Amino acid sequence: MRRIRPAVVITVLALALTSACSPASSGAAGVPDAGQPVSGGSLTWAVETEPITFNPHQYAQAKARLLVWNTFEALLTHDGQGGYVPWLATGYDVSSDGKTYTFKLRTDVTFSDGEKFDAAAVKANIDQFLVEGYNPGVLAVQLRYLDKVEVVDPATVAFHLKQPDVLLLDFLSTPQGAQISPKSLKEAKNLKAGGPELAGTGPFVLDRYTAGQEVHFVRNPRYNWAPSTAKHQGPAYLDDITYRFLKESSVRVGALTSGQVQIVEGVPATDEALITANPQLTLSRGLNSGSAYSYYLNSANAPFDDLRVRQAFREAVDVDAVLDGVYRGTATRAWSVIGPTSPFYDKSLEKTYGGDAAEANRLLDEAGWTARDAEGFRVKDGRRLTVRLVQSAPFVRDRRDVLAQAVQAAVKQSAGIDLNVALVDQGTATQALADGAYEVFDNSRADTDAGAALGLLLHSGGAINRIGVKDPALDTAIEQGQASGDQAKRTEAYRQVQKFVITDQALVLPLYAPADQLAASVKVGGAGFEPTAGVPGSAYDIWLGK
Repeated sequence: MRRIRPAVVITVLALALTSACSPASSGAAGVPDAGQPVSGGSLTWAVETEPITFNPHQYAQAKARLLVWNTFEALLTHDGQGGYVPWLATGYDVSSDGKTYTFKLRTDVTFSDGEKFDAAAVKANIDQFLVEGYNPGVLAVQLRYLDKVEVVDPATVAFHLKQPDVLLLDFLSTPQGAQISPKSLKEAKNLKAGGPELAGTGPFVLDRYTAGQEVHFVRNPRYNWAPSTAKHQGPAYLDDITYRFLKESSVRVGALTSGQVQIVEGVPATDEALITANPQLTLSRGLNSGSAYSYYLNSANAPFDDLRVRQAFREAVDVDAVLDGVYRGTATRAWSVIGPTSPFYDKSLEKTYGGDAAEANRLLDEAGWTARDAEGFRVKDGRRLTVRLVQSAPFVRDRRDVLAQAVQAAVKQSAGIDLNVALVDQGTATQALADGAYEVFDNSRADTDAGAALGLLLHSGGAINRIGVKDPALDTAIEQGQASGDQAKRTEAYRQVQKFVITDQALVLPLYAPADQLAASVKVGGAGFEPTAGVPGSAYDIWLGK
């Protein structure tokens, strides 16, 4: 076996955090910071998104990530250059054939329920994914090539693969790869939903959850195994932290400016002036990794079974104008399914399509959608040119419902397309997707390795593939990117994927690269963004100044 230094990235994910996260900015120059870290105090944080689950294995909302890391931890984490850093592991080896990953584990870690963290616990967590229906998405992509997990000794665990798979390391650094107490896995009454009965190894313990209102965490006094990327060691500074679920941005910002909360995430451009004009508040931003926020066009349904109609829909949207109208110049335009901070992003796609109303109308005329009804929508054979976007309310962030309305207006005005937008509960949205009752699917993912997103969204076996395409060449390119540890080979494989879905088949309309914002009282210290991911970090390093 060849030794791999733990902090060296195997897949060469060289992400420059300087391009992903802008420095913190305050409302006035020279405003003092929170001073030196101090222990103690209670923090109240207003968040945009209420988690649909507190089980990290079921994690699916990027906005809930900051909550996951309070209670749960993974074998690895990331540094600012995209490299892997030990967390619950102390290091790992990779066999010369790339099919066995052997991890050495910390021996001083315990779960909050008193259970010891060891190799058997790691195996129990991975084995849980093999339970039918537990999380088929992870099983189909991140653990696609897993053969078995072997407990070598209490401090050593080996992952044996059927073939090389560089996404394994990424999985073991994500919330879904986080460790839950084996006792919780066996005894939790509602394992998928999670909650206080699920024990992790993190710096906080989930104390109580009130649906629709808030979740409360208390400090884990025994915690003493933070990764080297943390700003301190030992227990968290805060005694406890309450996250209040405030969906409306104006309500969150109002709670901050009135002193009801000390920090908020999710500050739209319309409210930024309220923060920057206040010398007692600070504002910082982070650009997320992973996939861009995009519309995925379902080619299995008419009218998007016609390439010309998909191309016309894409040309009918002046994305820059739409983004400017909704986000007032603060959004980063996306040109590919992969976000611009990824090393696999194909920059050559920029300015190669979109915003050409004349071309959109020419394509629709060519496709036979030549007539118009009384409302100005195109019709063909007595049927209106209608496409349906079903948005699941728990996953709507960044005013994406408002953005959908802007796109709706744009495609009607420029090309006579009827975009039917429905904002519904999760159950209704899930059923609509299962029934194929949609033509547009919206999604973004904060994966640290964009290859995971491509596998889930575009591979024919992907758990959230909504484009209606089963193309062997596309599958092969995605699989090649997942299997190779060679940066150049991965880049070329994912270039082919981007070319296929963007240029050749117009299956994806990228809109913007997701970003997060943190606004806080100047008394709050230590808040920031996760290296590489660019999303808000946990509360571990946060303190309250006097």
